[in-house]
Amino acid sequence: MMINLRKLIPIGLTLLFSLLLVLPASAQRGENPEIWEEAMQQFDIMDRQNPPPENAIVLTGSSSIARWNDQAASALAPLTVIPRGFGGSVMGDLLYHLDRVALRYNPRAILIYEGDNDTNFGIPEETIVGQFEQIIARVHEELPETRIYVLSVKPSVSRLDVWPAAQRVSQRLREIAREDSQVYYVDAATPFLQDNGEVMRDIFIADNLHFNSLGNLIWGSVIRAALMPREARHENVLTP
Repeated sequence: MMINLRKLIPIGLTLLFSLLLVLPASAQRGENPEIWEEAMQQFDIMDRQNPPPENAIVLTGSSSIARWNDQAASALAPLTVIPRGFGGSVMGDLLYHLDRVALRYNPRAILIYEGDNDTNFGIPEETIVGQFEQIIARVHEELPETRIYVLSVKPSVSRLDVWPAAQRVSQRLREIAREDSQVYYVDAATPFLQDNGEVMRDIFIADNLHFNSLGNLIWGSVIRAALMPREARHENVLTP
């Protein structure tokens, strides 16, 4: 049987991009943001091959975003989105690479999910919150009209031991959003909790950290509900 290598190359590149953008979270400790250089270069390649539009919504953050990169466009349609998650990252990584994953696209909005790995790695809460405040300051300075959506840390079975710390970080993010009219807090915890307050057990793959198809459906609905009220009006598909 003849194998068409030309057809296989794009498939191989897609798989390679996926592997590079969703690295095992346990391999990263937030100590050296330059470890993401190869992932940033893959974003560069993707941008050259398919230049993203301006005035879109950038989705960035750790693995819960990165593993959802290929589903985001369809889940959030008709919103125009640019998925730029890089799994295993922490808030400091996002701050370091903010130009390359967000600012250069001149987005009308940026949605951020960080804090999950940060709390698991034991990064001090003040450090996480301070880095987020630096991200806000840079966005406000360079793109003063750009809205920022920040998701709370989601619960997971595998990280119950650091859930109290994650909740404290989320509360700080909520307080920041209350004081800044351009920042919107998104509750990404409650939708994954049972009535008794315990985390749902049927929404994860085998690692009890990352979402399965059901978890991704809920995750998408949370993000969609957060974005639609303000962002849908900016899409050209709307009729008078």
